Amino acid sequence: MGFQPNFVMVIVALFFIFTVASASCSDGQCRLLDECSSDGDCASGLYCFSCIEGFSGSRCVRSKITDQFKLLNNSLPFNQYAFLTTHNAFAIDDEPSHTGVPRFTFTNQEDSISQQLNNGVRALMLDTYDFRGDVWVCHSFGGKCYDYTAFEPAIDTLKEIEAFLAANPSEIVTLILEDYVRAPKGLSNVFTQAGLMKYWFPLQNMPKNGQDWPLVSDMVANSQRLIVFTSMQSKEQTEGIAYQWNYMVENQYGDGGMHAGKCPNRAESSALDNKSKRLVLVNYFESVPIKQTTCKHNSGDLINMLHTCYGAAGSRWANFVAVDYYKRSEGGGSFQAADTLNGKLLCGCDDIHSCVPGSSSGACTP
Repeated sequence: MGFQPNFVMVIVALFFIFTVASASCSDGQCRLLDECSSDGDCASGLYCFSCIEGFSGSRCVRSKITDQFKLLNNSLPFNQYAFLTTHNAFAIDDEPSHTGVPRFTFTNQEDSISQQLNNGVRALMLDTYDFRGDVWVCHSFGGKCYDYTAFEPAIDTLKEIEAFLAANPSEIVTLILEDYVRAPKGLSNVFTQAGLMKYWFPLQNMPKNGQDWPLVSDMVANSQRLIVFTSMQSKEQTEGIAYQWNYMVENQYGDGGMHAGKCPNRAESSALDNKSKRLVLVNYFESVPIKQTTCKHNSGDLINMLHTCYGAAGSRWANFVAVDYYKRSEGGGSFQAADTLNGKLLCGCDDIHSCVPGSSSGACTP
């Protein structure tokens, strides 16, 4: 009895599937934007991700930063480097309730604080509030923290940061606090309790009149590796915590900062081209975070905004680039944005990997 047509078609289909599967990469061999079926297929520094707005199926995209200090040097002033920043770094998917009440608010990140830091995030935006007789990280309504908007006591977040700094003695972390803590010494007390004061970058070493910041190598040697900014002006005098707007300019956050070709400053900030503030922060995230669209926003749109804000900031590249869901992208994403900024800042190239080690500005490899 001969083969039936349907049986022959099945054999041909199975052979085709087997051939394609055999030809596909796997076991850590898949490169950037190669198709993948799991994280294990992707090479180091990549993970398997699906971005419906960017490509079909799942592909390997970046999951880690390039360490500019190890690739080139750490011998320049702090303000001559760029750092990936997570907006609302504390607002994490799957963070369990610590109040006994189900949380009813949005999230902005998928990874824990420790995971963010281990993947190369070096600046964290945190919202701090008085809550339950302590300091908590929290979303709010009307400037107040509630059981259903609270994430965790701030000391838990800060202890993760302390553990990272202790395990990584050449790394520097910046905290940018949207600060609603009114309790006297409330913030400084929780930093002390978390064991972070031994890393504190002192207020008196922060330049206010456009001078360069200290060298990164000196900051590391002196173990002054935690930079903290508060949005509450009085705390510069009462607690020795730097008032953000004395040292930094920042563009508009949320939807207002996402209009192509425009980079307005946020209301609290000086004009972006005010060069007496040596640090520049660029926000690029929606007012209400939507995971499905973030991968597109964190890609080419983000790079374009960095160029727009360069012009608005008086021909200055950003030192901090803040995003939601920092690992979501069409390929390089926020990690490529940081590479672009560090390339521009350190050597005038479009990518830090194009910088020639030890060379002056403008020496770029093809």
